[in-house]
Amino acid sequence: MQKILLLSDTHSYIDDAILKHVKQADEVWHAGDIGDLSVTDEIKALKPLRAVFGNIDDAKARTEFPLHNRFMCEDVDVWITHIGGYPPKYNGKVRTALKENPPDLFITGHSHILKVIPDKTLNLLHLNPGAVGTHGFHKKRTMLRFKIDGKHIKALEIIEFERR
Repeated sequence: MQKILLLSDTHSYIDDAILKHVKQADEVWHAGDIGDLSVTDEIKALKPLRAVFGNIDDAKARTEFPLHNRFMCEDVDVWITHIGGYPPKYNGKVRTALKENPPDLFITGHSHILKVIPDKTLNLLHLNPGAVGTHGFHKKRTMLRFKIDGKHIKALEIIEFERR
């Protein structure tokens, strides 16, 4: 069983409250718009990190992290990308690949809106953790925490911080 902390849209912001949750996870996944790489450096100093770059990320971040990160976690096929849309309004750049070979778990960032949406047509779960940084229009900073146990995604929790 793996305990996962999912975050996105840090926009160069990290604090002790976020790091407290990082320390409790087995792995941290970042769905893009990292900003300054000191954010991911702090996370990597504590836990394994899987991440993608987002639209605000510079050439250095784009060298370190991919646009798409597809991998297996236990028996769950995971695909993380920053701008991917959500069911059924997937981004045109990923729609065909999603339909041809859907993952079990499709993770995006970008919108700053927390979403947990099962896609019954493609038989996948879509997650967007919202935004945990302080830059953007969102009112609350959010992340997601969950467990992967074999083929099962369970114990999904919303982590919500004070209003920004």
